[in-house]
Amino acid sequence: MALTHSGVALMLPVTDVDRATRFYQQSLGLELTGTNDEGSAMFAVGSDAQLVLLPRPESKPSESTAMSFEVDDVTAEIRTLEGRGVVFEDYDLPELKTVDHVCEFGDEKAAWFKDPDGNVLCLHQDLT
Repeated sequence: MALTHSGVALMLPVTDVDRATRFYQQSLGLELTGTNDEGSAMFAVGSDAQLVLLPRPESKPSESTAMSFEVDDVTAEIRTLEGRGVVFEDYDLPELKTVDHVCEFGDEKAAWFKDPDGNVLCLHQDLT
């Protein structure tokens, strides 16, 4: 099978798998599909992808976006997630400015938030 037709697993290091699992399950509403022998929590995302939370007590979050979820309506998804306690980031930089947590650039809208370990996650909406 060619890589272009393969399912993808995103391996995200977290310092506390239990805490991260609660966030991804309760706050984001992802479906926990199990744990592996290493103690990683596994979630179904998208049609053929998997999120694996790797137990790495000494890990540091990436300064860049670790994962982005494509949604139909960024504003509606922000309201839903804020209702579950998710806190969105706001930026006022020369190359990135948010209004009500949303940045519009080109044919896309995006909004960012962090998980309990500080991993930057994104919602994005294609406007085309």
